[in-house]
Amino acid sequence: MKLLVTGSSGFVGRQLTKQCAQNGWEVCSVSRVRPQDNRCPSTFVVDCINGATDWFGAFEGIDCVVHCAARVHQMKESKVDALKAYRETNTQGTLNLARQAAKAGVKRFVFVSSIKVNGEFSSPKQPFSPDSMYVPDDPYGLSKYEAEIQLRQLAKETGLEVVIVRPPLVFGPGVKANFLSMIRWVDKGIPLPLGAIQNRRSLVYIDNLVDLILTCCTHPRAAGETFLVSDGYDVSTTQLLRLVAGAMRKRPLLLPIPTSLIDLSAKLIGRPQISQRLCGNLQVDITKTRALLEWFPRVSFEEGIQRTVDAYLKTK
Repeated sequence: MKLLVTGSSGFVGRQLTKQCAQNGWEVCSVSRVRPQDNRCPSTFVVDCINGATDWFGAFEGIDCVVHCAARVHQMKESKVDALKAYRETNTQGTLNLARQAAKAGVKRFVFVSSIKVNGEFSSPKQPFSPDSMYVPDDPYGLSKYEAEIQLRQLAKETGLEVVIVRPPLVFGPGVKANFLSMIRWVDKGIPLPLGAIQNRRSLVYIDNLVDLILTCCTHPRAAGETFLVSDGYDVSTTQLLRLVAGAMRKRPLLLPIPTSLIDLSAKLIGRPQISQRLCGNLQVDITKTRALLEWFPRVSFEEGIQRTVDAYLKTK
């Protein structure tokens, strides 16, 4: 099995190429610069990924393309400018890659999309499903949504087997951004007003996501399907903080502030999205993923948290 992997230097792509090597699969990584070592001897270099990228020569011997690369959230952009930039990479760049792959005879295209295609938040006790109907208004989510639509049309026209995977928040050793900030808060013993939140959120450990992606590369029943993925264990923000603290063998300093007061405080400082992210629900239903692919999360949520915290503590 030989894969072409875009975004191979990213959080998901790095672990994906590592797991491929352990499986004995050959990988051609896509990079903006040619590596100086031999960790990935097969590399296809591109300046950028957009609607004009020339992929000639990238697909020799390739059985499946796994498209992890994407333009992610950038700060200090207007919504109009952001949407244009996201579409250039995430929509036009994805379709251009898939079209050239199909023309070159590649059989399957696995697109790592985003749960934002389903929405920013789910209703209580109504987890997202792959068939949930929603048109995102977030520029990033909309660019992924449009890419999915155009990939499905391309599949009908060319016979390319398109598989779409929509992950929620991904965590694991080396995680950055908000998840890393949360770990640092707990490590420093900072008192947090997050001790009474009863939301439900789905997350996915990096190894579980990679395992599903690789399953989608080969499983005959994956072709033409869309899959949601998680660890199958939903938690509240309060529970998550307690699990992280427990992995550090610490007691978290969580103040039982009512959610209504957190909402009000966030609105008063003009940042209501903070309360939404901390207190809102985002659950996904992986029933279809389990049943159709006979797949299950191989690493438990608790073990994933422990591995993530252990990796953080080693780098302090």
